[in-house]
Amino acid sequence: MREDQTFEIARAYDLLPHVVGASWASIWFRINKIRRPTKEEFREKVVEYFKMLEPLTNAYPQEENFRDMINYIKDKHADEIRRIMTGNNSEIEKRYKRYVDYG
Repeated sequence: MREDQTFEIARAYDLLPHVVGASWASIWFRINKIRRPTKEEFREKVVEYFKMLEPLTNAYPQEENFRDMINYIKDKHADEIRRIMTGNNSEIEKRYKRYVDYG
């Protein structure tokens, strides 16, 4: 696919993991008075909330002209989950450090 076709989706996935996943996870830990979750616990909770966005991967009609975009979105979603779980999403790692340091 051309970059101009994927640009907006890629930008959304730059933000969604930390705006939704890490924000909701931080609130969950705060309300449960868990001040020092491990990185793995934090990442798992981020992924739990991020996965709630999975219905968006089916937002476009199942038509031939959307097939490439749908595949791109599904791959991007799965890739973001892998990046979060392996510690390769710098924004999630930054949010974890901020939470542990400032709760």
